[in-house]
Amino acid sequence: MYAEERQEHILRAARSMGRVDVGELAVELDVAPETIRKDLTALERVGVLRRVHGGAIPVERLGFEPPVAARDVVLTAEKERIAKAAIAELPEEGAVLIDAGTTTARLGDLMPTDRELTVVTNALSLAGRLAAFPNLTVLLLGGRVRSRTLASVDPWAMSALAGIYVDLALLATNGVSVERGLTTPDPAEAAVKTAMVAAARRVVLLADHTKVGRDHFARFAELDAVDLLITDTGLDERTAAELADAGPRVQRV
Repeated sequence: MYAEERQEHILRAARSMGRVDVGELAVELDVAPETIRKDLTALERVGVLRRVHGGAIPVERLGFEPPVAARDVVLTAEKERIAKAAIAELPEEGAVLIDAGTTTARLGDLMPTDRELTVVTNALSLAGRLAAFPNLTVLLLGGRVRSRTLASVDPWAMSALAGIYVDLALLATNGVSVERGLTTPDPAEAAVKTAMVAAARRVVLLADHTKVGRDHFARFAELDAVDLLITDTGLDERTAAELADAGPRVQRV
């Protein structure tokens, strides 16, 4: 097992059980405890685990929201595949909303050059990248910029969203579950996401498998508000079916 695969296993276990133990992981993965400690240090460095005596806990248990730079280096291959699949959902013409997120950010390098689209986004870095496409009209939502996500929120963003209606919204989320729907840690971001759902004819959610089954503080939509969930093959078929029963079509890529 490569270090990246081992660390992904450790992260899944921590999120599933709420805590991982160095000794137990060493036995389970048949490696030295020092190897596990190095894995935990690497995962802590990117902001997804916090070291505690004898092991680690996921940052969600601390009510902590990792900064965008830390989240951007996790599950990169899965996020690339999800973003590529999302491109197929774009209309031939019209208007699109793109939410701030580390998966949606990958659309900045993938947008087609053969169609005229108006793109509205609250993601600062994404807007800058999309502005280089001559076939796109890019509208950046104003408002307060959250340092954790580099997303614009609050009344200016909400006011602009209240006055538009688009063909498609490509959304990001921190958590998605059958019981709680779509959730995120920050109420201000949740409010903007809710407004994006209301402003779109069709909603596509981009979420890797680690987001499934996780619930956060602020709910911004029910599952039946989503037309399509694009995730990766790390999501098992049974869970995918449960999500589909609650509303959206589920595509695993």
